[in-house]
Amino acid sequence: MGRITEILNVGQSRAKEMKLAYEGALMPDEAYEILQTAPGAKLVDVRSRAELDFVGRIPGAIEIELLTYPGMKPNMNFMVAMEQQVDKESLVLFICRSGGRSHQAAQVATQGGWPDCYNVIAGFEGDANAKKHRGVLNGWKALNLPWEQS
Repeated sequence: MGRITEILNVGQSRAKEMKLAYEGALMPDEAYEILQTAPGAKLVDVRSRAELDFVGRIPGAIEIELLTYPGMKPNMNFMVAMEQQVDKESLVLFICRSGGRSHQAAQVATQGGWPDCYNVIAGFEGDANAKKHRGVLNGWKALNLPWEQS
């Protein structure tokens, strides 16, 4: 079994344990490894424009807001943007701040016909620590995976 298959199997096992309605759940480092090795894998960052501008971006990620700022209202064009930017045959990994919106995005995309959807649990900033600061315990930033500040 190859490394890609091994990681995806772990993600699929998590999804079964968590009773998720999509293919799998990956940790940020697993997601990064998939993006580096699986041809055609796509990372869809569903954070708001404000988060992307002020907190940081992941190079190469497709940016489609699930909820718009201000007000965090549903982006009525989410599925249209998915159709335009992400092939339904792609392995799709969704990421947000901490894994909640990306969980929703994976559900919506799966219902919309993308069969290989994975949530990046812990997300970009991860869980808050005792001082209520994110980006230090877990998540994409805490693992020092590639990101940039605008």
